[in-house]
Amino acid sequence: MGIGKWITGAIGWALGGPLGGLVGYLLGSLFDGDSNQAQRVYSQGGYSADEQRNSFLVSLLVLSAAVMKSDGKVLKSELEYVKGFIRRNFGEAALPQALQILKAALEKDINLPEICAQIKLYMEQSQRLQLFHYLVGIANADGHMSRVEVNDLKNIAMYLGIPASEADSILAMFGGSDLDSAYKVLEVSPSATDEEIKRAYKKMALKHHPDKVESLGEDVKKAAEEKFKSIVAAYETIKKERGFN
Repeated sequence: MGIGKWITGAIGWALGGPLGGLVGYLLGSLFDGDSNQAQRVYSQGGYSADEQRNSFLVSLLVLSAAVMKSDGKVLKSELEYVKGFIRRNFGEAALPQALQILKAALEKDINLPEICAQIKLYMEQSQRLQLFHYLVGIANADGHMSRVEVNDLKNIAMYLGIPASEADSILAMFGGSDLDSAYKVLEVSPSATDEEIKRAYKKMALKHHPDKVESLGEDVKKAAEEKFKSIVAAYETIKKERGFN
């Protein structure tokens, strides 16, 4: 599914609440201030599968802008990360409109507690975890996350209703392939027994399985597979260190 399809289709729950007000501004920018055009495009009601997916994608772009601005500067590496994500998951033709929306969001103040509260209300936990994983990827696009970026990401996780342990796990997925990061990814202590490690892996594999976000379409499911690979890699790192099967 390309951006060209969802931007000219209906958006579901994202049209209500504080996110809806921001979406209205973004659409006005996209259609060169033609609010009537924006209203015609997004006047459909109901929350179909397509509308849920479209709401997820708009939320992704809005929060992308918030993360990119968190340290006071928008880096080229962050922009390239977003562009690469869109290319991989939606295709080259999707870029122009996605970047228009992102640009408009970067120019707008974003009330994170209110926006995230709305996302939390309508988006399933597995989808919010996938969204947070993507946001951490943006912050780490230059190979380093500043303390400000990490604090802002943890605040976003809190606003989204993601427990601190789960946020730390996803942050650790970008911390390298060392043993310490592997334990954090699986949300266990280095003192855990082998059996506890195995149970933790099964729990994480179930919680983050790509099928959990299947309703959002193959594009989002494809991105979820990268997160799943991080969990498998962490488990393999610990297995190798401990020498169990």
